[in-house]
Amino acid sequence: MTRHRASEAPIKATCEDMSCKTGFPEDVHSAVVSRSIHGGQPLLNVRFQSCDGNKKIHFGSSEPEDFRVGEDGVVYAGRSFQLSAEPTEFIVSAQDKETQEEWQMRVKLTPEPVFAGASEKDQKKIEDIIFPWQQYKHSSPLKRQKRDWVIPPINLPENSRGPFPQELVRIRSDRDKSLSLRYSVTGPGADQPPTGIFIINPISGQLSVTKPLDREQIASFHLRAHAVDVNGNQVENPIDIVINVIDMNDNRPEFLHQVWNGTVPEGSKPGTYVMTVTAIDADDPNAQNGMLRYRILSQAPSSPSPNMFTINNETGDIITVAAGLDREKVQQYTLIIQATDMEGNPTYGLSNTATAVITVTDVNDNPPEFTAMTFYGEVPENRVDVIVANLTVTDKDQPHTPAWNAMYRMTGGDPAGRFTILTDPNSNDGLVTVVKPIDFETNRMFVLTVAAENQVPLAKGIQHPPQSTATVSITVIDVNESPYFVPNPKLVRQEEGLLAGSMLTTFTAQDPDRYMQQTSLRYSKLSDPANWLKIDPVNGQITTTAVLDRESIYVQNNMYNATFLASDNGIPPMSGTGTLQIYLLDINDNAPQVNPKEATTCETLQPNAINITAVDPDIDPNAGPFAFELPDTPASIKRNWTIVRISGDHAQLSLRIRFLEAGIYDVPIVITDSGNPHASSTSVLKVKVCQCDINGDCTDVDRIVGAGLGTGAIIAILLCIIILLILVLMFVVWMKRRDKERQAKQLLIDPEDDVRDNILKYDEEGGGEEDQDYDLSQLQQPDTVEPDAIKPVGIRRLDERPIHAEPQYPVRSAAPHPGDIGDFINEGLKAADNDPTAPPYDSLLVFDYEGSGSTAGSLSSLNSSSSGGEQDYDYLNDWGPRFKKLADMYGGGDD
Repeated sequence: MTRHRASEAPIKATCEDMSCKTGFPEDVHSAVVSRSIHGGQPLLNVRFQSCDGNKKIHFGSSEPEDFRVGEDGVVYAGRSFQLSAEPTEFIVSAQDKETQEEWQMRVKLTPEPVFAGASEKDQKKIEDIIFPWQQYKHSSPLKRQKRDWVIPPINLPENSRGPFPQELVRIRSDRDKSLSLRYSVTGPGADQPPTGIFIINPISGQLSVTKPLDREQIASFHLRAHAVDVNGNQVENPIDIVINVIDMNDNRPEFLHQVWNGTVPEGSKPGTYVMTVTAIDADDPNAQNGMLRYRILSQAPSSPSPNMFTINNETGDIITVAAGLDREKVQQYTLIIQATDMEGNPTYGLSNTATAVITVTDVNDNPPEFTAMTFYGEVPENRVDVIVANLTVTDKDQPHTPAWNAMYRMTGGDPAGRFTILTDPNSNDGLVTVVKPIDFETNRMFVLTVAAENQVPLAKGIQHPPQSTATVSITVIDVNESPYFVPNPKLVRQEEGLLAGSMLTTFTAQDPDRYMQQTSLRYSKLSDPANWLKIDPVNGQITTTAVLDRESIYVQNNMYNATFLASDNGIPPMSGTGTLQIYLLDINDNAPQVNPKEATTCETLQPNAINITAVDPDIDPNAGPFAFELPDTPASIKRNWTIVRISGDHAQLSLRIRFLEAGIYDVPIVITDSGNPHASSTSVLKVKVCQCDINGDCTDVDRIVGAGLGTGAIIAILLCIIILLILVLMFVVWMKRRDKERQAKQLLIDPEDDVRDNILKYDEEGGGEEDQDYDLSQLQQPDTVEPDAIKPVGIRRLDERPIHAEPQYPVRSAAPHPGDIGDFINEGLKAADNDPTAPPYDSLLVFDYEGSGSTAGSLSSLNSSSSGGEQDYDYLNDWGPRFKKLADMYGGGDD
């Protein structure tokens, strides 16, 4: 057949992953096949890698008459032929049905080697297995072997292409000459799963295989052959048959991972272990088909050497073979690793590839380096916690690692420790910070020497200095500072009693800004609790404005504090405060006083003397011990009392006479201190003398207390009583006025309100006046109205003359009123008098019966003329003009 040499075709990557490449994994594929090829026999399986699993690939062959490729990539023989001794080559192509993209691979078929002494006839010869099994050696006579001998296994190559069924061995019994026997096989592959792989002719005993075997699935089969007669009776013991599947190199090596990741420190010496890659082969590992060998196909990048790494071809260990690994130059290497079976035979072995990614890890092989030799900064004086300069460095090591992080320290120029250097974790800059205030008048400039180094030391063997140095020049800026008093506080010792207007001291301040052009300081008072002092605003001279008194409440522990303010006119203006402390020395300016001011004792002479104490605001030596004595006048003091000193500050006052009448007595006591000159005063002790029981307790405390009320207390009590009486009188007057106003409101009738409307309802039916809410008091003349408290209505008729003195009410005006009830009554009386048929006068006003229980009084006292002589009606003359007619009728006497 004609051999073709395939040309190398370009391979197009369709996967974003650089480790995935669509196409055939190799340009030339080599395979070993048998010399005799049968039509339809599978020869090999081409491997096509697709990064996109959805691609539809169509395979083709350059020799379709001899070799055809199925859709699954299996190459079949197109016809039966014999391979020549030279390798046969043809091209297998793969085409994407959608994009029409095409890939090609050259396939090289090499025939299996022929062993010496073997011939095709020998290979085709089928061995017979006889019940019982017999072995023939040369021309020696037949010898029966033991029935339990083991039949040698039958070796059957995997992937045999038949034709099928393919005869393996023939089984027969030596009894088949006399008996009609039936043969059968049992076991996995025959009548047990996977069934149907091995079959036997029941008559001839021919054992055959029905399809190709795969060693990677089942490496051996254990069958048992049986011989029975036509009745099913066993005529021979079963024979065990072992069929071993001979491995063929039909599996490529497969890496456990397509991409392997490893690390190696930069600067590693040759021979440093990096990583291990591993591939497996499904073929027999004890045969050449499964023995793998590794090698590195390529290295990217190829600097500084194209062979920076090597691999152990048996274990897959990758190690360094060259020096010069530098992370700052090459951070990652990519190796293409190939694994080949057949012990790495490039001709017969199958291969596969994987990617090894080796990352070069960082070590501290680069110290930090300052970007400048000198850095500059400035800071206002007296400022702290401010950043005055930024120190920048460069480091080629991996950022944000201990080999990159910088640490700064000062090596000179700051003996007082006014500065510190912090590291910015993000930028790795050094931040020069002021931690102590700086005085411009003392230091105008600082020149610092700083060094930078990494957190971890440099790696061994690095030919660089471990640190970098630089200079920092810092200028101090002058600012307006606050004046300060010297000394502060200032202590002045002065006797109390210094008069107002006296010069006390001079309290001045200093301005630290010696290099600024500004006027002198101005002084003012900030705090002066007792308002004793004033300060001159120009020269700071302090004078008094009042007498200094040590006993003042503003003096604590003989010390008086005042605060003053000094201000300049800088920009901005500044001020400072100072405290003046005046220590006041005591003088004897206070006389002692007696304490307590009041005491109690008994009328009789008993050992219950009164203890008194002398109190002096002054201090030693202007205080105690004190001298106590009674004055000569009045003479009754010394006659009744005596005083005895019992200590420097205490004395006892007691009665001199046997009995003193109970009461309150003022006892003057003269007390003199020990000052120089002495100060004395007469203090009055108010002594209450009372009657005492046998225990010495007062029994007439109330009388004593009442008798002992002072004039002020008595006046206060009288004032309280007078005020209380005035309030009571005002209340009574107000109540009477309120009653009069209420009565006046009852007599005032609105002219438009005609109460006759209520009186003339004669046809009203009901239970009497109790069910009508009429105010019949309007019918009563105010002159005859009496308080309800005198006599309730219904007991005395309202037209009766009262038996007690009547109050004199003012006479109402006789002016006619259109709605006056009096006119109505007078007209009724006149009509009744002129009516000869009128009933008696007693029933004059009974116009209609309206029921019982009327709240109005009876009018029966209005007697008729026939009975007028029996009663005195002169009081009708006092009822006003409205009752003049009645007065004339009944009060006229005999006329």
